[in-house]
Amino acid sequence: MSEKTYTIAVIGAGGKMGMRVSNNLVRTDHTVRYVENSEGGRQRTIEAGRELTDAATAVADADIVVLAVPDLALASVTAELVPQMRAGAVVLTLDPAAAYAGLLATREDVIQAVAHPCHPSVFLQRQTPEEWADTFGGIAAPQDAIAAVESDDEAVKILVETTVRAIYAPVVDVHWVTVKQLAQLEPTLVETVACMIGELLNEALQEAVNTMGVPEAAARSILYGHTQVALANGLRGDNPFSDACLIAMDYGRESIIKEDWKKIFRDDELDKNLARMLHLDAIER
Repeated sequence: MSEKTYTIAVIGAGGKMGMRVSNNLVRTDHTVRYVENSEGGRQRTIEAGRELTDAATAVADADIVVLAVPDLALASVTAELVPQMRAGAVVLTLDPAAAYAGLLATREDVIQAVAHPCHPSVFLQRQTPEEWADTFGGIAAPQDAIAAVESDDEAVKILVETTVRAIYAPVVDVHWVTVKQLAQLEPTLVETVACMIGELLNEALQEAVNTMGVPEAAARSILYGHTQVALANGLRGDNPFSDACLIAMDYGRESIIKEDWKKIFRDDELDKNLARMLHLDAIER
């Protein structure tokens, strides 16, 4: 990546994601402006040894403005800040929902980008205790990131990728997609499906312990190990499932999964899902 340094403004620097982003940026050579409105967030930023800047000053000369704020606040935040940004600057959101839904304030001479972390892979070959402890990413365990930018300018893509690699460090690869494709990945693939299955596994664990009376340590051990086998076999084909397992899997699919479940990948279902997440009646186009 480019060794060029940039001026980066972080909006919401004292929030949960804002602190993660800021903790990584402070280790770079970039000029970083930290902006936070909430009292608690301001205190966290100051206690971390960072100087606060007012929003207007921070975005005025920024090459890229990172919006580490909740989805529901992005419409009002961009309405306030985008008009104050310099021509040619980039506004970067960390989730695709609001950008896909068209909720962000835009300007012809301000470039819109979105980036989201992949989080460390379940198949990552971790080497240290710090990497094992970092399940979310952005601290010690390497991860990939997904990015989308509404520009074909190579210098803009370098700016965005440099920023993405900095805020989500350590990053292995940055994968480029469209805003719509990123929305199809997050939430549909990873939240609607993968996170839902993760929560379903926990519910099943509780049923085994509380309803069936299995000792919790035994239930956790067999579930954790078989979850790894299930993912390795299902996603990578490491080993074939046994014939008996395949029969049990068919029973599980018939009992739990709706026949039309793949409808969630349709555009109209994506719009319905995002409208619920953004507390909208509908996604307007």
